[in-house]
Amino acid sequence: MQESNLTVVTEFLLLGFQISKHFRIFLFCLFFVVYCFASCGNLLIIALVSTSKNLHTPMYFFISQLSISDILVITDIVPNLLHILLNNGRTITVIDCITQFYFLGSSEGFQCFLLAVMSYDRYVAICNPLRYSTIMTSGYCLILSIACWVFAFSSVLIFIIKTAKLVFCGPNTIDHLLCDIVPLLELACSDTFIIHLEIFIIGFPMVFIPTTAIIISYTYIVVTVLRIPSSTGRQKAFSTCSSHLIVVSIFYWTIFSVYVVPTKGRPITMSKILTLLYTVFTPFINPIIYSLRNKDISKAIQDTMYKASFRHL
Repeated sequence: MQESNLTVVTEFLLLGFQISKHFRIFLFCLFFVVYCFASCGNLLIIALVSTSKNLHTPMYFFISQLSISDILVITDIVPNLLHILLNNGRTITVIDCITQFYFLGSSEGFQCFLLAVMSYDRYVAICNPLRYSTIMTSGYCLILSIACWVFAFSSVLIFIIKTAKLVFCGPNTIDHLLCDIVPLLELACSDTFIIHLEIFIIGFPMVFIPTTAIIISYTYIVVTVLRIPSSTGRQKAFSTCSSHLIVVSIFYWTIFSVYVVPTKGRPITMSKILTLLYTVFTPFINPIIYSLRNKDISKAIQDTMYKASFRHL
């Protein structure tokens, strides 16, 4: 009887926001619009980088890779969230729940690595401008991008395999918007010590090593820029990093708020809002930051719109 009880739970209930029907409908419409704009914005950047010759540079190649990751994150989260809002909760199988977390964790891990690579790209461009074209070749950029994807998906897969072997025999309610590793481990009846150890050994370096690389890169960048004699030159050098710094700040602030800052005493609603910031609104705001603060992308958008309108004449 005890053994049969250990295999009872095959699906979880995601509660989402336990609020009034009218407010849930409002949030449904809001997230649907955000999802559409985020997907279209990131697809636009990918298309522009692919077709515009002026954007065939390492920086824009990495931006297009970031857009691919943003699309993967928001597509992994929002359709399920819309279903939860529409039905005031949703049942999801254990394997689907673990799969959702795998793609979320892998995409966020990729962004950690990619943002570090992008900071290295800015370091080479500003600190070694004469060697930039020989160092950041298209082949080298492609290798760096593939390495980021492989490291992220393989690293998360290590403790996902262990998580998939857990036995869930008790409560099956997750008071959250998505499947995350913390509530999954809390509901497990099996021993989770090995998984916690793997998360510490693998997960923390995935965040802190790229963070350290970014800090070191920008330390050298700041020192180099401050040595530029003209204020115009300093301003131009800093402007090439501004969009990346904004994206890094938003991404790491939300990630650290959710996974690093102690959650004891924090309202569950606050945790849900912080989760929304890095899973929904960050993919939405990234293309806005890069398009509004980047003259090359703005010009590529204008040229594309001009050509499109010219064809209809």
